[in-house]
Amino acid sequence: MDVIGAGFPRTGTTSVKAALERLGFGPCHHMSEVLGSAALAGRWAGIAGTPSGEVDWARLLEGWRSGVDWPLSFFWRELVDAFPGARVLLTVRDPHRWYESMRATIFEIVRRTGRDSSGMRVPRELDMIDPLLEHMWLTHFGVPPGEVPDEATAVAAFERHTARVVAEVPADRLLVYRAGEGWERLCAFLGADVPDEPFPRLNDTEEMRAKNERWRRGEPVT
Repeated sequence: MDVIGAGFPRTGTTSVKAALERLGFGPCHHMSEVLGSAALAGRWAGIAGTPSGEVDWARLLEGWRSGVDWPLSFFWRELVDAFPGARVLLTVRDPHRWYESMRATIFEIVRRTGRDSSGMRVPRELDMIDPLLEHMWLTHFGVPPGEVPDEATAVAAFERHTARVVAEVPADRLLVYRAGEGWERLCAFLGADVPDEPFPRLNDTEEMRAKNERWRRGEPVT
C-alpha cells in the first residue's frame, strides 16, 4: 500500500479513488469494490471478531496500491503500522454538511433495512460483512447497529476521528484533504504531476440516493 485513506465515507472518497487511480496509485480499494466482489467481501468478513493485531493486512489487501472509505479506513491505525512507507490521506468536509449527506444516503440505508420492516434489499456482499460493519458502527457512533445516530452524536464522532488521525499520524506522512480542493495539494503530497483535466466528481448525494433506490428494488448497483 502506498496511500492509506483514513477518512469517513461521504467525504469525497469515490472521487478521490478515481483521482488516485488517475495519478497511478491504483487500483484503489473502496467499499464499491467490496460490494462488487464476493471474494473481497469474504476477505473482510473473515476478520470479524479477530483482534486487529492478528490480521495479516498485507495478505488481505494484496493487489491494492491504495485505499479509501470503509471498511479499510476504519483500520487506518493498524494500516499505518503495517505499511510504514505509506502516506495517509485524511479526507474531510464540513461535519454538518457531512451529516446531511450521510443522513440522505448511508443512514437512510440503515434506517430502511433495520433494519426496519421496509423489506429493502441489499447486496449479498453487504450481508457478508455485516458483523464487521456492526462493530464499526458501534465503535464510531456508540449506538446499536441498525440505529441512526442524531446529528450531535455523529458530528462528535466525525470530529473525534479527525482529531485522532491528526494527533497520531506523523505530519510528514499525512495530508488532511478537504473535499473539492482539486489536484494541486494532492499531487504535491504524492509527488505526482497535476493532470490537465478536471478533478473527478463522483457519487454525490443524488447519485447515492439513486443507488439506494436500486437496492430497494433488488437491482444491481455496481
